[in-house]
Amino acid sequence: MRSAIILVGGEARRANGQEKYFFTYEGKTFIERLIESLSQVVDEIILVARDPEQCRRFNAIRGIRCITDIRTGTGPIGGLHAGTLAARGEVLFVSACDMPCVDPRVIAHLFRRIDNFDAAIPRWNREMLEPLHAVYRRTALVGYLENHASLSLRSMVRELNTLYVPIDEIRAIDHELTTFTNINKIEDLERINQIRK
Repeated sequence: MRSAIILVGGEARRANGQEKYFFTYEGKTFIERLIESLSQVVDEIILVARDPEQCRRFNAIRGIRCITDIRTGTGPIGGLHAGTLAARGEVLFVSACDMPCVDPRVIAHLFRRIDNFDAAIPRWNREMLEPLHAVYRRTALVGYLENHASLSLRSMVRELNTLYVPIDEIRAIDHELTTFTNINKIEDLERINQIRK
């Protein structure tokens, strides 16, 4: 079984406090686009929110579960912790909520590539990784997240038995690498909407 975890609990400081998952691109919200893409390659989708009030914002969306952080105030690794414990799948795709163009073909490729590794993570170069567009083995995450000193995803990735998937390998599937489109600011959203006009 495959699961997907979408982290929706961020504070959206760079987006003027607006909730990025409800930004609209090509007529659909980011969260709708993500769920549509992920449902093609996983058996369950879990949203991890910061609190029950935030979870209620997703009540109208069918086919997903929304849970809340267990360890609050710890950033993405806290959301990953809660999502991993809730997931039923042995392999998990993890995504940020501000990536409206995630390509199901790329996700399927990462699931195939994980094999006996703990993680399959796209890597642009030695320093630039995509830990929030990656596939992880649930048991490895549970083991790491039980007791870790750092809140850094990069530190976590280094501790796991990680397969780094070269970006050129991803480019062979998604030629423009749109799967990694990440919207942090209102200006970023306006720019990609202008490109599509």
